[in-house]
Order: sequence, then C-alpha cells, then structure tokens
Amino acid sequence: LTPTKRIATQKEVVEGAITAPMTGKIISVKVEKGEQVKAGQVLCILEAMKMENEITAPRAGTVHEVSVSEGSSVGEGEVIIVIG
Repeated sequence: LTPTKRIATQKEVVEGAITAPMTGKIISVKVEKGEQVKAGQVLCILEAMKMENEITAPRAGTVHEVSVSEGSSVGEGEVIIVIG
C-alpha cells in the first residue's frame, strides 16, 4: 500500500476521528482525554506554512483519544483527536 491509501484506510476505520487537513506541526493542544467538547470548540492549533490553523470539533462529544502533543509533526490525513 502507498502511504496515501494507508492514511485513507485509517480515516475510514476510526469513527469520530479528526484528521490533519494538511502537513504541519502541532503548536498547542487545547483538550484532554475525557473532556466534553462543543461543536466548533478549538481542539488544537496546527502550524503549516507559517500560518496557525485552528482545528475545531465538528460536533459535540467526549474526547476519547488525543494522538498528538505540542511539537508533534503530523501529515495530511493523520488522526489528531478522536471524539465520540
């Protein structure tokens, strides 16, 4: 499998996964596992091409997993946070 196909498969398997919209570096994580979040709440800040991008919750729920930490590098499509 090519990396692109592997990443696409991960997105299909993990329900409630929020993925990186682009390659970059996590500069701030705003939530913790077990935390309740609201739709539109900022989950983390992703720096890409010297721009800070807010990654927000698409819906309300509970954070089940935080797959990144401050300073982590992420690739496009990589799972950042899982909300259930």
